[in-house]
Amino acid sequence: AIEAHLRAAPWAGQVFAGAELGTVGHGPYQNLAFAVAMRSDGAKAAAIAKEIAASEASAEVKEAAAALLKKSERLGKAIKLEFTALDGRKVDLAKLKGKVVLVDFWATWCGPCVAELPNVKAAYTKLHDKGFEVIGISLDDDKPALEALVKHKQLPWPQFFESEKSENRYAKEFDISAIPAMWLIDKEGKLVDTNARDGLEKKVEKLLAETKAAK
Repeated sequence: AIEAHLRAAPWAGQVFAGAELGTVGHGPYQNLAFAVAMRSDGAKAAAIAKEIAASEASAEVKEAAAALLKKSERLGKAIKLEFTALDGRKVDLAKLKGKVVLVDFWATWCGPCVAELPNVKAAYTKLHDKGFEVIGISLDDDKPALEALVKHKQLPWPQFFESEKSENRYAKEFDISAIPAMWLIDKEGKLVDTNARDGLEKKVEKLLAETKAAK
């Protein structure tokens, strides 16, 4: 089953060129399996993560797989986010029911995170008036750097920033082991996607089109 998932990943094909696919517990393949799981939907990610956790993968990979499995188990459930943003705004995810919300775990020192900002901003600009919101969860420990980038990139959505001396409580609570990590919350306030990075705009449009909203 796991081999089928690996070979089905279009961006993983080049890794297999000229090589025989071994078991998930050997060589580089457990790392590839974890990479595929990170980019898969909830059910597929959970299935791969379970196989990795039961394999002979390294302790580090198995620990990451366990965290991924834990995240997949949150799908369909509400999550709690409530804080005062970097710019002083009060943020309470529970009060955004009826809207579609992207929770973006990122940092200024993360190249792929910064590279995704134009895509997030484009989706926000196009869909904000239709009910799309973004909440940034910054894993930075340099407040001036974060403030400078937010200003330079003209990011209009609120940013969570923990004190430089504190561990990011949301990254810890939600087992965020790699960034960028983009989660989508539907109109009912439930987590429906922990891999929203690919095809973000279309995913948001689909959720916005759903007529069912929380009461």
